[in-house]
Amino acid sequence: MFNISYNLNKKSPACVIFADKNLKFSNYLNYFSKNQLDQIFQLKETFVKDGHATGDLWEKGKKHKIIIFKIKDKTNDYDAQKIGGLAYSALASFKEANVFFEGCSLVEKASSSFSSNFFLGFYSKSYSFKNYKLKKDIEKKILKSLSVVTKKKDQITKSIKYAKNVYDGIEETRNLVTLPANILNPKKFVDEINKLKKTGLSIEILDEKKMKSLGMNALLGVGQGSTNSSYLAIMRWNGDKSSKEKPVAFVGKGVCFDTGGISLKPARFMEDMKYDMGGAGTVTGLMKTLALRKAKVNVVGVVGLVENMVDGNAQRPGDVVISYAGQSIEVLNTDAEGRLVLADAIAYTEDRFKPKFIINLATLTGAIVVALGNEYAGLFSNNDKLAQQIHDTGMKDNEKAWRFPLHENFDRLMDSKIADLQNINYSGGAGSITAAQFLQRFIRHKTPWAHLDIAGMAWIKKDTEITPEGATGYGVKLLNRLIKEHYEK
Repeated sequence: MFNISYNLNKKSPACVIFADKNLKFSNYLNYFSKNQLDQIFQLKETFVKDGHATGDLWEKGKKHKIIIFKIKDKTNDYDAQKIGGLAYSALASFKEANVFFEGCSLVEKASSSFSSNFFLGFYSKSYSFKNYKLKKDIEKKILKSLSVVTKKKDQITKSIKYAKNVYDGIEETRNLVTLPANILNPKKFVDEINKLKKTGLSIEILDEKKMKSLGMNALLGVGQGSTNSSYLAIMRWNGDKSSKEKPVAFVGKGVCFDTGGISLKPARFMEDMKYDMGGAGTVTGLMKTLALRKAKVNVVGVVGLVENMVDGNAQRPGDVVISYAGQSIEVLNTDAEGRLVLADAIAYTEDRFKPKFIINLATLTGAIVVALGNEYAGLFSNNDKLAQQIHDTGMKDNEKAWRFPLHENFDRLMDSKIADLQNINYSGGAGSITAAQFLQRFIRHKTPWAHLDIAGMAWIKKDTEITPEGATGYGVKLLNRLIKEHYEK
């Protein structure tokens, strides 16, 4: 990770500057010679459609890389994040660089919002997971020092701190999702969660004995074929101790590896099932961000942590389990396991914490990837207001969610002939919707609820402007902004 300072580094071999649509550079006279400004002006012909240009400035035989971004009159938050990501990509191979937050009137006027989103994108693109690379294989030439040139140091410093707090939660999520399953088993996940106590989070762990006494047989059934124990982890952030309002709650599916159980998955791409705990990863990263930025709100994060393995003791297709909520579930397919974990976690969260709302996140269905690809999460909700808030908030950070219907005709497809409900529907299609209908059965007290199916969003196969290939950290930005704009004092 790079260090940030606020003094112009005259020896830096690279820099980023901003310009308005008229491409005026006279405000940079204090920092560049007239000869360099002439060279900068000539770069205006090289601007690409994304609104940036890269060139070399020469002065006394020395070369200096410059990256110029043209700022639109109305640059939204994600535009600023993309600019930050592109800036990091351009500067990553330089050990030192400057970024100018003065010289462009549009940037100066919007310095707080622009800079926080610029640096959120900058940090996000800098992510790299090399835990298991030999040191000799790790690229040595990488950005180490960034000098920020500004007359509004206090304001920019505050913006950078906020961006770093959000990014730290995203990084937490990405690290958890990227770790291989032989490292991140449920117990190791619990260990990682316990490390967050230092941020101010209150942590409580329910082990198998405690869950058994509570009747969490749906969750426990998923993990019974694994030699690794299952857990329910509860994270609490009490940022508004004087408030008597109900907390808000987030619940995550944490299947640390999913073989499909006896309903075994195909071998091809099964290695990707290490990220079937992506929902739990997002909830954990979100809780870290809220604690780091001292959010003035009370929040509960609950994650069910299991492994779905093949074993002589594994759950069988056709088994019936009694959930925490007292409803009997016929397990027709052991690869529809995430909803069993969530069923107990959601019902327990609603009973114990009586939250203002519950949002659960899960890499739940392949059907949602068929429908939405890697562009949108699937959004399902029993509450129009909450659903609209999630949709609108996601659009601002490009963590998009598209709402799907819930209906009694879909719901009855989950009725079982021998139990209260079954965990999969084989006859009526609509796999993502019927999975959501299953989950809704465990909201028993009319709590506003939303389900985000992030199967297509937790992991990507190609880079974006702000996200390297791999774990995305999807949901941390969206839900942090949701809280900040709608539920925080």
